[in-house]
Amino acid sequence: MKHSEANRYRYRSVSESEEFKYETQASQRSESSTVFRRLISIFLKLTKILALAFSAMRMLTKPFQFASGLAKSIRQGTAIVALVTVAILAGHLASAQVTSPLQPLSNITVPQPDNIGDFIRDKTAAIALGKSLFWDMQLGTDGIQACASCHFHAGADNRSKNQIDPGRLRVNADRTPNPDPTFDTGGRPNYQLQVGDYPFHKLSNPGDRASTVLSDSNDSTGSQGVFRTRFVDVIPGSDRDNVTPLQDEIFNVQGTNVRQVTARNSPSTINSVFNFRNFWDGRAQNIFNGVSQFGLRDPNAYVLKASKPQLLEDVKVSINNSSLASQAVGPPLSALETAAEDLPIAPFRVDASGNNGRIVVSDVNTGQQIAVLNPEGETVSGRTDLMPAQTEPLPANNQQFQRIGRKLGKKLLALRPLNKQQVARDDSVLGRYSRYPRSGLNPSYDNLIRQAFKPEWWNSNIIIHINPETGERRFMQRQGRRPLNTNEYTLMEYNFSLFFGLAVQEYESTLVADQTPFDQFISGNNGALTTQQQQGWQIFQTKGICIGCHGGSELTVASVSSATSQGRIRRAPTFAGGRVEDAGFFNIGVRPPLDDLGVGSNDAFGNPLSESRLALNGTFKELLGEEPPVVPNSEQDLVADGAFKTPGLRNVELTAPYFHNGGQLTLEQVIDFYNRGGDFGRNLPPLNLTTEEKQALVAFLKGLTDERVRFQRAPFDHPQLFVPNGHPGNQNSVAIDPNVRTQDSTTQARDQLLEIPAVGRNGGNPLSNFLGT
Repeated sequence: MKHSEANRYRYRSVSESEEFKYETQASQRSESSTVFRRLISIFLKLTKILALAFSAMRMLTKPFQFASGLAKSIRQGTAIVALVTVAILAGHLASAQVTSPLQPLSNITVPQPDNIGDFIRDKTAAIALGKSLFWDMQLGTDGIQACASCHFHAGADNRSKNQIDPGRLRVNADRTPNPDPTFDTGGRPNYQLQVGDYPFHKLSNPGDRASTVLSDSNDSTGSQGVFRTRFVDVIPGSDRDNVTPLQDEIFNVQGTNVRQVTARNSPSTINSVFNFRNFWDGRAQNIFNGVSQFGLRDPNAYVLKASKPQLLEDVKVSINNSSLASQAVGPPLSALETAAEDLPIAPFRVDASGNNGRIVVSDVNTGQQIAVLNPEGETVSGRTDLMPAQTEPLPANNQQFQRIGRKLGKKLLALRPLNKQQVARDDSVLGRYSRYPRSGLNPSYDNLIRQAFKPEWWNSNIIIHINPETGERRFMQRQGRRPLNTNEYTLMEYNFSLFFGLAVQEYESTLVADQTPFDQFISGNNGALTTQQQQGWQIFQTKGICIGCHGGSELTVASVSSATSQGRIRRAPTFAGGRVEDAGFFNIGVRPPLDDLGVGSNDAFGNPLSESRLALNGTFKELLGEEPPVVPNSEQDLVADGAFKTPGLRNVELTAPYFHNGGQLTLEQVIDFYNRGGDFGRNLPPLNLTTEEKQALVAFLKGLTDERVRFQRAPFDHPQLFVPNGHPGNQNSVAIDPNVRTQDSTTQARDQLLEIPAVGRNGGNPLSNFLGT
C-alpha cells in the first residue's frame, strides 16, 4: 500500500506481543492438442462469420433500429453463436452451456441450505452475528487478525507490503512436500511490492509464450496473517491468547520473525455464495458438518444437540449449499485446539434428567449404557474411562484439524463484540447495535446467538469437560456460578463452530454484487455498456472463448447452479482429450502443477480433494454422499494436478493481483496471458487477439463493477478495521517489538497497522486499485 493512499487508510504503529519446476503437467497427447488447435482455428473463423451474418440480418430487417438492434444482437444473438462455439471448444475449458438470453445475476436465486430452518430461527439476527464475527479483530490469537483482514477490499486484499510467499506448496514428482524457502521477489519477507515486480513470468514478447523468458518466479502474492507461535490456551476476558513465539525459518528478517503469508492469493468473498465449493483448491465442501471445512469427508465431526436442557446427544449434521460455512471455519485459529481435543469421539447420549442428579451416559448407536456419573462428573458405576475406541481415521501425517470451535467460543463469548472497533451509526446491519463513537456493540455474542439460533443447539445445564491430555469427555451439572475452567465448556461454547460457520455464511450471502452495467445491459438497457464494452462482450463469448470457464449468469462454471444441472464432475469431449474433471476446476497453465497441486492435493485425511480422483478410487459416494455422475477409467483419464477453481468476474477491476498465485498485476497482463495460450503446459489455445480486441475485453471487464462495491455502500459497508501492513523497516531490517520476550531469544517485529475507517450504508471514498494501477 503506497503512502499516497493515506487519505483513505491511516497507518498506526503498535508495539505489543502478537501472533500472527516442474514444466509439464499430466501429459497431454500431442495429437489431441493438434486436433484441438485446428478445430479452434476453424470455429473461430466460423464464429466471426455467424456473428456478422446475424447482425447484418437484423440490421436489414430493421434498418431504422440500427443501434438497438446491434446491441441486442450482441446481447442475445451472440449467445447463440457462443453456444455453438463453447459446445465445440469446451474441452479442457469446460463442459459449459450458455442459455439464451443470459439472465442478470439478480434473477438467480441465492443458494440456501434445504434444512437451514433446523438451525436458524431469526435470519436477521444471524446476519448481524455473522457480520460482527467476520469483522471482529478479537478473533485472532493476537487480537488483531480478523476474517476481514484478508477480505476488506472489494472482498479481497490489496495490501502490498509483506505479502509474498516463496512457494511453500511446491512438491516433488512423487508428491512429497518440497517447500521453496527462497524469496525471488524482494529477496526476503517484508518487501514493499512494486509495479515492476509483475508479472511473475516475464517474457520479452508478452504475446508469444515461446519468446525469451526474462524472469520467472514461483512466489505468490498472498495475505499476511499471524506470527509463528505455539498456542497454549485462551485467556477468558482477553482478546489475546497465551502463545509461545517460535523461531520462523522462512518468515524472518535477519532472524526476527515477521508475520507469515498465505501461500495463495485471497479470492473475493463477494458473490462467493454462488460457488459450489470454496477456496482455490475446493477444500471447503458444499456440505457443512458444523465443525470443520471437510464436510462428509470428516468422520469425527459431531455437534451436541439438547432435545431437552438436561439431555444431550452427539449428532452429525449435513447442511447443503454451505461451502461458505465450511470455508468460514477453516482459516481462523487453525492451531487453536490441541491435538488431544481433536481425537475421534464416540457418539454419546447424556441424560441428566433424573431426580437424583446423576448423569447417565449411553452409546448413541447401540443404546447401551456406558457409565453413570455424579453431578461432578465422577464415575459412580460403569466405565471409568470414557475414551472412544480409535475406529475413525485421524488426519493424515498427524496434522491437526484446521477448525475453530470450543476454544474460540470460550474466548469470544467473554468479550464484547467488535470491542476494539467503531461501528457507524448508519451501518446497514449493525447500526442499531452501535455504541459510536465508542467501540463495540451493545448486545453480547451470547445474546446474538440466542436470538439467531434454535435453543436445542445452545440451551443446556450440562457442562462438558475435556481432558486436554487425552481428549476424554466427562459431563457434569452446572454448579451455581462457579467460573468454568478453560477446558470446561457450556453447550454454546462447545457448538461455537456451528454458529460461527452458519452466521458468517448468512452474512456473506448478502454480499451479492448484481447491479453492474453488464447486468443492466443483459436486462435490456442497451446503453448500459459502451460500444467498446459491447464489442468486448462479443469477444468474451466468441473469439476469446472466456465463456467456456466463465459461463452462466454467475460468470463461473464452478457455481451451484452449474454443478446441480450438469454434474459436479464431468467428462470433456473426446476431441479435446475426453478426460474427467471437477466442475469449474481447470489447469490453465499459470504455473507448473508441482508448484501447487491445487485440487490435485489431498485433504487432511489423505483423501484426494479432486472429486474425479474419488470417483476413480471408488470412495466418491462414501465421502460425498452420492453416486458419481461419471467415473474415470484411469489416472490418465482425469485432470486434477494444477487445477484451480474458476472465480466469478464481477468487480474484477478492483481485486488485483490476479490468479491463484497473484502473479498478474493488471487486466491487460491477464488478457496477454490468455492471448498467448498461458505460460505452462498446453491447455489453452493462442487467441490471436488484435490490440483493439484486447482493449475491448479489458473495457468489458471493467463493465462488471458494481459501484456499490467501489464506494462501499450497503451491503458492502463495514465496521472499522486495523490490518497488519508489514513492519517498520524493509526486507533488510525491521524494528523489533520489545514486548515479546522468550527464553530462546526469539524476537518478533513491531507491527505497522493500517486503519480501514468504519463506513455506513451510504458508503465512503472509492476503492483504489492494487499498487495504484
